[in-house]
Amino acid sequence: MATTKRDYYEILGVAKTSGQVEIKAAYRKLAVSHHPDRNPGDTEAEARFKEAAEAYAVLSDSDKRARYDRFGHQGVAGAAGGGFDPTIFADFSDILGDLFGFGDPRRRGGAGGGVTRGADLRYDLTLSFEEAAFGSATTLRIPRLEKCPTCSGSGSASGGPPAVCSACGGRGQVRFTQGFFTVARTCPQCNGEGRVVSDPCKDCRGEGLVERERSIAVQIPAGVDTGSRLRLSNEGEHGRRGGPAGDLYVVLQVKPHSRFRRDGSTVHDRLTLSYPQAVLGATLEVETIHGKSTLDVPPGTPNGRDFRLRGQGIPRLDGNGKGDHVVSVQLEVPQPRDLSDEEVQLLRRLAELSGKPVREERKVMDRVKNLFG
Repeated sequence: MATTKRDYYEILGVAKTSGQVEIKAAYRKLAVSHHPDRNPGDTEAEARFKEAAEAYAVLSDSDKRARYDRFGHQGVAGAAGGGFDPTIFADFSDILGDLFGFGDPRRRGGAGGGVTRGADLRYDLTLSFEEAAFGSATTLRIPRLEKCPTCSGSGSASGGPPAVCSACGGRGQVRFTQGFFTVARTCPQCNGEGRVVSDPCKDCRGEGLVERERSIAVQIPAGVDTGSRLRLSNEGEHGRRGGPAGDLYVVLQVKPHSRFRRDGSTVHDRLTLSYPQAVLGATLEVETIHGKSTLDVPPGTPNGRDFRLRGQGIPRLDGNGKGDHVVSVQLEVPQPRDLSDEEVQLLRRLAELSGKPVREERKVMDRVKNLFG
C-alpha cells in the first residue's frame, strides 16, 4: 500500500513564498532537534530527520524546487529516492557543524596550523563590605596556560611549522558512511587542527603551551557589589600557535556587614529610640560608613520612621556621587525587670495622667501565694 508523502513546505513549516534564508533556518532547526546523534535509538526522530533532509534537498535547489512547485512529488521522483539525495549530508556541514562538532574546522578557526584564541578564565573574589564600598587593590595568583618558552609556542622541538595531517589531508575532519548518511567527524589524529607536530617539544609535548602561575594586580573600583564582574583583557590563557590570549573575568562576592544592609548604593541601618526621645525629640550621633553624622530627631517621631542622610552611602560605580544612608526608627521597649522602682512608678503616674490603664501592680504576698498555689 502506497504511503502518501507530506508536502515539503509543510514538513519544514515554511510558506511557499519563503526565500532560501527562511528555508535553511527552518531545516537547521529541525535537523538539530531530530538528528540521530541526539536521539539514539529513536526511530521516529530518525524518520523526521530524513523527511526534513529530503524536503530541504529539493527546496534548496532552485531547479528541483521549480519542478516540485509545478508537478509536486512526481516532478522530483527521479532524483535519489524521490527527491532525497543521500550525499547531501556532505554539503550540510555548515548547518550542523557548530552543534555536532564537524564541518570545516578552518571555518571555525580550529585549523590553519592550529592558531586558536586562548580560553577565558574566571576568578571568584570575595570582598569585605568596606572593600566593595571604597574600592581596594589586590594581587591575584592565576594558574594559566602560557606560551612555551622552549619552543616559543610552536610546539616543535626544531621550531619548524606543523605538517599537514596525513589522516585528513589538512581538512581537520574525516568522513564515513553510516547507512545512507555521509557523516563528518573531527579527525582523531590531529584533533581537528589539520596539522600535526612531527617533532614535539619535550617541555610542552607539542602543545606550544605550558602551565604557569601568574601574579596579576587588580584594582577594585569603589561601589562594586555581589555579581559585579571585572574583565581583564588578554589576561586569560595564551592562544595556541601564536593565537590571541583570552580574557580574565573576576567575579565579585561581597560579605554582609554585621550592622549595615546594602541596597545598591543605599546603606540601611536601625536607630533605637527610647520613649522620651521619640516623644520629646533628640539630637543624636549616627554611625555611617563615612564616620559619625549628626541627626536631629523631631518630637513625636513614630516607630518605623525613616531618616535619610544624603550622600552618606556607597559611591556609585558610574562616578555620579554617593548614595544615601537611611536609618529606620525602632522604639525601645524595656522589660519591667530592667527598670528601677522609681522608673516603674513614674510610668504608672504617666499612665494615670494619660488616662490609659495599665496592669495593676501585684503585691509581694500575691506573688508568693501564686508561686505556692
